[in-house]
Amino acid sequence: MLAGPLVAGLLYWLNPFQVEEPAARVLAVAGLMITWWVTEAIPMPVVALLPLVLFPLLQINTIKATAAAYGNEVIFLFMGGFMLGLAIEKWNLHRRIALNIVRMTGTSGNRIVLGFILATGFLSMWLSNTATTMMMFPIALSVIHVLKENREEGHFAHFSLSLMLAIAWSSNFGGISTVIGTPPNVQFVGYFEKKYNTNIDFLDWMLLCTPLALLLMLSLYWVTTRWLFPNHIRSSDAARQHIAGEIALLGKLRIPEKRVLVIFGCTALLWICKDLINSVQTYFRLDDNMIAILGGVSLFICPSGTRDAEKDPLEGLLNWQDTKDMAWGILLLFGGGIALADALEKAGLITGLGEWMGQYAGSGLLLVFLVTLLSIFVSEVMSNVAQVIVFSPVVCTLADSVGMNPLLLGIPMTLAASCASMLPMGTPPNAIVFASGHVKIRDMLKAGLVMNLLAIGLITLFSWYLLPLLMKL
Repeated sequence: MLAGPLVAGLLYWLNPFQVEEPAARVLAVAGLMITWWVTEAIPMPVVALLPLVLFPLLQINTIKATAAAYGNEVIFLFMGGFMLGLAIEKWNLHRRIALNIVRMTGTSGNRIVLGFILATGFLSMWLSNTATTMMMFPIALSVIHVLKENREEGHFAHFSLSLMLAIAWSSNFGGISTVIGTPPNVQFVGYFEKKYNTNIDFLDWMLLCTPLALLLMLSLYWVTTRWLFPNHIRSSDAARQHIAGEIALLGKLRIPEKRVLVIFGCTALLWICKDLINSVQTYFRLDDNMIAILGGVSLFICPSGTRDAEKDPLEGLLNWQDTKDMAWGILLLFGGGIALADALEKAGLITGLGEWMGQYAGSGLLLVFLVTLLSIFVSEVMSNVAQVIVFSPVVCTLADSVGMNPLLLGIPMTLAASCASMLPMGTPPNAIVFASGHVKIRDMLKAGLVMNLLAIGLITLFSWYLLPLLMKL
């Protein structure tokens, strides 16, 4: 708590970078916010509210201009995604999807791990990685319990470890597939679109990042089950019966689930076909933010049609009480990050840092590699959202200073921030599965280092060779 004001005071009074006095004030506020973000001395969304007090107080910006950042249009893209996720969770659709994928993949040790990787990765494309892990965690524990009760032959500890790591890391990897899949993606897209007044298309992001996420998930399967932690557990009738029993308990697809599925499918379809729709008519123009809110609002309008006697069939698929579980803090965090980035840019600090780094960094494939390398290992000890807030202006300005398209550095930096795999504090999913007791820190470090290195290589190659083709840079 004391470190934040201390860092701010040192940056202002000592002025180590010899910047002008107005820029020193901005730098002091940035030092305070970043210190509290890194140490999590107070909740991160609360830190994100500081610009609303400190910017007007220190005459950095007006309250009106500062508050505008908290209403950035990209924030509503993520809000719509949150609403879709709430509806999927409320009507238990996520559990049905996960169990059916596991049933299709089979019940040998390796196939169960693969099934959880695919199910978790798919859900994490649309829900936050933390929420996805929380959903899959109890299902995985129940499968582990069934195999333990029936004393299946094989290395049970390796199976438990692989399954826990599979849930955490496939949540992280699946989240990079879509703009709304994880908060760092939304943060970077919001910053980029505001700075360059250029939209990053939802489909273009998916075309680049979904194959990358799939390769990372297949690598995860191979590293955990084939190389580091082979379990040798063969197909199990007990596990098969457990999965079948869980699916039977869910029963047939209910009316609310069908309606949520239709709205979810239509929203995803509009995101994918948006450009085609805009090109064939001139009456209106769709964008990703509008589509997300349209999908969210539709959930409140469409009646649930439930046949449960205790529920009103005319009540919407979502009601306002459901939104108490929405991650409002993440939305505030985006706003605070955008406000801070704006102030740093207007003070000339970001431009100066980018130009300074550009003198030594060179350009090309090596620079993309170094940015990815730095991002993934910094994310092991720093919140990935806070990291992207801080790094987005730096890498974009660096790209401008060396004559590169800023997406060539910004996207690998953002993707790498979500792939930290070595430490429990790297991402919330890592912390959740570490708390299960099935994961030892040495095993997470060993497997996580391998996954980090694979992620660095794949992200660098995808960004350098495929990004210019898919996003037409």
